[in-house]
Amino acid sequence: MTQDPSSLFRTAEQYLLSPYNLTTGQLSGVFGEMFGHRLDAADLYFQFSRSEAWSLEEGIVKSGSFNIEQGVGVRAISGEKTAFAYSDEISMPALLGAARATRAIAAAGGAGSTPLLSGRGLPALYAITDPLGSLADAEKVKLLERLEQLARAADTRVTQVMATIAGSWETMLVVRSDGHLAADVRPLARVSITVILEANGKREQGSAGGGGRFDYGYFSDEVLAEYAHQAIHQASVNLDARPAPAGEMTVVLGNGWPGILLHEAIGHGLEGDFNRKGSSAFSGRLGQRVAAKGVTVVDDGTIPDRRGSLSVDDEGNPTQRTVLIEDGILVGYLQDALNARLMGMAPTGNGRRESFAHMPLPRMTNTTMMAGDKDPQEIIASVKKGLYAANFGGGQVDITSGKFVFSAAEAYLIENGRIGAPVKGATLIGNGPDVLKRVSMIGNDLALDPGVGTCGKEGQSVPVGVGQPTLRIDGLTVGGTS
Repeated sequence: MTQDPSSLFRTAEQYLLSPYNLTTGQLSGVFGEMFGHRLDAADLYFQFSRSEAWSLEEGIVKSGSFNIEQGVGVRAISGEKTAFAYSDEISMPALLGAARATRAIAAAGGAGSTPLLSGRGLPALYAITDPLGSLADAEKVKLLERLEQLARAADTRVTQVMATIAGSWETMLVVRSDGHLAADVRPLARVSITVILEANGKREQGSAGGGGRFDYGYFSDEVLAEYAHQAIHQASVNLDARPAPAGEMTVVLGNGWPGILLHEAIGHGLEGDFNRKGSSAFSGRLGQRVAAKGVTVVDDGTIPDRRGSLSVDDEGNPTQRTVLIEDGILVGYLQDALNARLMGMAPTGNGRRESFAHMPLPRMTNTTMMAGDKDPQEIIASVKKGLYAANFGGGQVDITSGKFVFSAAEAYLIENGRIGAPVKGATLIGNGPDVLKRVSMIGNDLALDPGVGTCGKEGQSVPVGVGQPTLRIDGLTVGGTS
């Protein structure tokens, strides 16, 4: 099933051009202003977005927000140099002013092209429905109240519930100096819950949630009940947890959200800018073995309804399924247009930006390790003594060295091939490229995260997805509390 580009363009035109008496033909004049000097490329990025968030605590909605943003970013590229200007005013004078501001980097000569809408159909990855209008405000409050009721009914130890519903609807239009024009309409919705459990004088919290590129109709009672159950389970486990051991040991990572370690410790190191500059642990290693056999890592921006998916990236290039590591061999990097050109490679549809006020960077979409052939129970049974990390909290990574530290939000001892007592305070310490080589068993249970990921890079945040099967990693350092 494909999406007609002209229908996306009509929506973008309705919000981004028509209200300001602009046409695509007029935009060629902006490029004419820029190409009075020589440039390799230039583009205009128009964006209109509205977003909201509602938060409930102690049974009442304590905060809410609603935002509308619109504007245009103007970028000019010459060699490795980029000039960028933006305006929250969409008008011909503002566009021309921003265009003039980008000319400082250019040498003499050059010309631009009149933009034309790409005739190719785009994959229909998500509906263009507006989450914000999919429920009345009173119903949004009732959804949060229902989530709290489900949590309190599920466990009498729940003393506090914090719940949030958030949504956004964005339309974007990219006009490039090579004549390419692309548009997209992007919905995004998310619900999250945090509970605090108290028992025998101890208090612990647990969190859960999910979302994707759809409207609030996704969040049925069954979905909300599952979020409440997951949050309560996490808090309950930690109420009974003992201090985590420390030292080098075998670690089994659960499927789904633990793929955040893959995203942070490995994925960022595979982004084109770091590799072009030689600052990644994976720089210059294409064709080399960088992981154990069986390890295949892909970035896929084309998975329907996923939080990290995009019909086109923020440079107007269609997203794709990019294999990065295949059976342990490094075969590709994630590329935006600038770094791809400078490295003599093709863009992979990974040029992303937080908003019109930011320049695009090579960024991940949905990054996963593909499934193997082992039953998860077989993996657990193979470990005499170790740690099972079922869920993760936060972490830190150094891109250049690949070193990382991650905290486990839910973890258990593994003793004689069985999952044993829960532990808390466990941190995983290692080096991303080194960890890839220590993967000794790969489960057949690949799962994606529930739709909660946000990735930060150079001060920009974008929604992403992660995923992996159950993994056994040998000889990983665990920092504990005992």
